[in-house]
Amino acid sequence: MNPTLSLESLEQGAAQQNMKKVSCSAVLTLAYQSLGVVYGDLSTSPLYVYKATFAGKLSLHENDEEIYGVLSFIFWTITLIALFKYIFIVMSADDNGEGGTFALYSLLCRHARLSILPNQQATDEKLSAYVTEGSADTWQSSALKLFLEKHPKFRDMLLIFVLLGTCMAIGDGIFTPAISVLSAVSGVRLKVTKLHENYVIIISCIILVGLFSLQHHGTHRVAFMFAPIVTAWLLCISGIGIYNIIQWNPQIFQALSPVYMLKFIRSTGTEGWVSLGGVVLAITGVETMFADLGHFSPLSIKIAFTFLVYPSLILAYMGEAAFLSRHHDDIQRSFYKAIPEAVFWPVFIVATFAAIVGSQAVISATFSIISQCCALNCFPHIKIVHTSSKIYGQIYIPEVNWMLMCLCLAVTVGLRDTSMIGHAYGLAVTTVMLVTTCLMAMVIIIVWKKNIITTISFLLFFGTLELLYISASLSKVPEGGWISLVLSLTLMAIMYVWNYGALKKHQFDVDNKVSMDRILALGPSLGMVRVPGIGLIYTNVATGVPSVFGHFVTNLPAFHEVLVFVCVKSVQVPYVSEKERFLIGRVGPKEYGMFRCIIRYGYKNLQQENYNFENRLVSEILQFVEREEDALKTTTEPSRYSGNSDIESVDAPEYIQLNPSLEENLVQDVMKSGIDHLEVSLLKEESLQILKARESGVAYILGHSYAKAKKSSSLLKKFAINVVYAFLSKNFRGPDIVLNVPHTSLLEVGMIYHV
Repeated sequence: MNPTLSLESLEQGAAQQNMKKVSCSAVLTLAYQSLGVVYGDLSTSPLYVYKATFAGKLSLHENDEEIYGVLSFIFWTITLIALFKYIFIVMSADDNGEGGTFALYSLLCRHARLSILPNQQATDEKLSAYVTEGSADTWQSSALKLFLEKHPKFRDMLLIFVLLGTCMAIGDGIFTPAISVLSAVSGVRLKVTKLHENYVIIISCIILVGLFSLQHHGTHRVAFMFAPIVTAWLLCISGIGIYNIIQWNPQIFQALSPVYMLKFIRSTGTEGWVSLGGVVLAITGVETMFADLGHFSPLSIKIAFTFLVYPSLILAYMGEAAFLSRHHDDIQRSFYKAIPEAVFWPVFIVATFAAIVGSQAVISATFSIISQCCALNCFPHIKIVHTSSKIYGQIYIPEVNWMLMCLCLAVTVGLRDTSMIGHAYGLAVTTVMLVTTCLMAMVIIIVWKKNIITTISFLLFFGTLELLYISASLSKVPEGGWISLVLSLTLMAIMYVWNYGALKKHQFDVDNKVSMDRILALGPSLGMVRVPGIGLIYTNVATGVPSVFGHFVTNLPAFHEVLVFVCVKSVQVPYVSEKERFLIGRVGPKEYGMFRCIIRYGYKNLQQENYNFENRLVSEILQFVEREEDALKTTTEPSRYSGNSDIESVDAPEYIQLNPSLEENLVQDVMKSGIDHLEVSLLKEESLQILKARESGVAYILGHSYAKAKKSSSLLKKFAINVVYAFLSKNFRGPDIVLNVPHTSLLEVGMIYHV
């Protein structure tokens, strides 16, 4: 089987599987599998939460109010944010089965027309995944849409806000492996007391290097181990928690009362407020539940969390609190100290494997996030590799992998302390959650059409809680939290500059398109020598004749007898199915031999196909020509494909959505056997001319562009375009590599863009 086809079928299934009715056994199977992918990060939080919480000036007193108060905060934080906010509310705001920050933003872009992507057309709204129907707009949703439409600066601010959450989520890919592995390995010092801290750091770094070095093999090769490891880990910590509750303090259940939170804040004051930056680490990984929604079903994730993950974590934190209530001096090693002697080493081994699994899941999620950023023109083009032909979405990005490894090692060696890493980690986690809350509030109004009271209640309740944790995390900026800010601001700057430069280049292309009147005035030969073959002109615009074409013919007045303007673009939906991928249209009269091909991808599609693109494109054009001829024979209306000068305008082209089932034999022959084996009796005259041109060869024409800021631009804009954007364009992958263009057939036309 063609691996691309299997990936495509899996891709379509991933986008629709949440809408299918599945059996109870299938749901339970997905729930079990989700444990290894979704909950690896969240389940390892007990390794470091209490240590990070009591790492500052907060001290324990004999009355145990501090322990009870911290446990109460942990319990209600997990219950309110993880259970109520994410499981019961946010999980319902999926985008065709996909979750995460981009899913919420995508929903808003489609319903409120906020899209940052160029080349968006009315035709895109006919995609099966582009669903915006629902109840009629309320006055609140209409007012908010009108506000967004009239204030483009607010749309830019919303984009920056989304990028902030995205960059903080990428930071999780750095902090999670560092804090999880270091916390797990440090437990060995309880049994090997003479082991110096430097050796713990070295062992942790070796594990991290091994973890990142294995990424190119793909998650699927070890994924079968993930669910059993996390399941064993959850059962271990819940069992140990029950043991500690019975053994040390059966009255610890009293701490579940929210009264103890008030007592804690009142008795500890500023120190207690600052310590909340450690409490928030108890919900690291909750965003992963939503982000990984596309790989599972909402019901399976809810079942796994509600019936296993949630009670296991609560029991683990209660058991550790019960142990601490009788062993105040063991606060910095409370997790491993609370493990019964007989099962220490088995639990230590499981903890180490669980930390690796949790790190693996976050690293894979980081790859997916950056892939989506590339699709949305918010990150330079990089190499993306499929690691599995059976499981769609498992990818590997070499440059990002080694960057994450270096940063992760730097954090581990530089900070050397899980508490300081936790300060940076906590700020990243709370910021992502606040971004989700704000986007969710907009979704409630614009997409769900709820009233303003419901929206404000959601925003105030969860936003206030998360702002409390963010304020506590910000107080730790001098003690490690600055790392999150530096990394996020750096990534945000790169993303915003790249997006800004890409949009300005697109605007330049739109403003400098070749006039259609000028093209028509040249006649069918276009005023050039038309040589045999097919010329594929890659362009950033989906309408009109691109400036690169005029630039080319000015310097070399000869061109191929068949011209195809190819535009590869992203659409604000998660997936575009294979049957909806290509749009074919004609540019100019029939005798001009010019076509337009628009190739559409969703933000979770990978724009690197393995099929023979030339044969695929020719087959699509042949289908277009055949259907066009058949349509002309069955209609008496004037044809827009005649040779009249008022034919279809290239600025508002009519495209034919191709159906792969039509002309099936023709397509299969083109795709499998090549042009030579086609049945010529099936083809019309123009189709035969296209096939002859294909036999003569295919040339790829790309614009090799250089962006320059105008002389009148500000110093900031000149620095962004002439320095930052130019550096990124030069050092990351060019369009010829991204589009997989064969170098033997490539022609590049130098272009300078003044933005």
